[in-house]
Amino acid sequence: MHSGERLVLGIEGSANKIGVGIVTSDGAILANVRRTFVPKTGSGFQPRETARHHQKHVASLIEEALHTAGVRPTDLCAVAYTKGPGMGAPLQSCAIAARMFALMHDLPLVPVNHCVAHIEMGRLVTGVDNPAVLYVSGGNTQIISYSEGRYRIFGETIDIAVGNCLDRFCRLVGLSNDPSPGFQVEQEAKKGRHYVPLPYSVKGMDVSFSGILSRIQDLIGSYAIPDLCFSLQETVFAMLVEVTERAMAHCGQRDVLVVGGVGCNERLQEMLTTMCTDRGGRAFCTDERFCVDNGAMIAWTGWLQISSAARLLGSEKLEWPWSDCTVTQRYRTDDVAITWREEGALQLAMD
Repeated sequence: MHSGERLVLGIEGSANKIGVGIVTSDGAILANVRRTFVPKTGSGFQPRETARHHQKHVASLIEEALHTAGVRPTDLCAVAYTKGPGMGAPLQSCAIAARMFALMHDLPLVPVNHCVAHIEMGRLVTGVDNPAVLYVSGGNTQIISYSEGRYRIFGETIDIAVGNCLDRFCRLVGLSNDPSPGFQVEQEAKKGRHYVPLPYSVKGMDVSFSGILSRIQDLIGSYAIPDLCFSLQETVFAMLVEVTERAMAHCGQRDVLVVGGVGCNERLQEMLTTMCTDRGGRAFCTDERFCVDNGAMIAWTGWLQISSAARLLGSEKLEWPWSDCTVTQRYRTDDVAITWREEGALQLAMD
């Protein structure tokens, strides 16, 4: 470990992935290991089964992360974990593991918002400063922009998330969950040649996917699976690009950052790139190492939280109230004070 570096270990387990990452205070990712619970074809992942999967792997993943990073627990300055949002049982399993590890090694424990962690990881690995953010995953679909110390949600799904839509479609047509339903849809869509009209449901800044899923269910058997995959992707991604561009126009932004598991999709990245190029900006995208849920994003956001708290309090001692170290299935992106960005620190001081 280089002199002066602080290391944070992060544990993520809000859905079907359990990840452990170790990140330095200057943003170097020393380890980012992960295991995915893959249910059988035709079924989704249930909270109890997912929690058991995480319980089985968390200890070995922590050991693997430490080995990969070449560090010991005594080299760490804190342990961060996902507080929410997410599935209750998996969140609790990982929070307990984080608490026990922190107690064993006398380390501060830092609760992290899962959605904010996706954004901060995207900003770290792409280097983009203040973009509009399209956050698309199995449990969340949001269009976000930073303002006055918060990540403000300008638009979102009013029913199911886009990743959930893709997952449920996979179950309907019998596509495999390995490595993920969204990946299977993407590969089948590349074979599609004919667009099948589907409901296009944009309501101002918000989107709705449940009607599309209902309609496509009625079409199964009448059209080839690749054509349905192609049509589904084209429709839902066009909706997302439309509301993202509207948010960018409202906020005066030219760049967009896409985060979350669905953000790995190459077709979505291509559509966003085309839109941003037409606006004289850029689309900032990452691959599955950082788009998909991972421990490094929790570790990095944990460091941002504790370092900014230490600065605001005028203390070098890294602390976080244990009474706040709980879990919650509902934890809005805009609930978090973004104290590590200059404007956010000033806003907090004024409040």
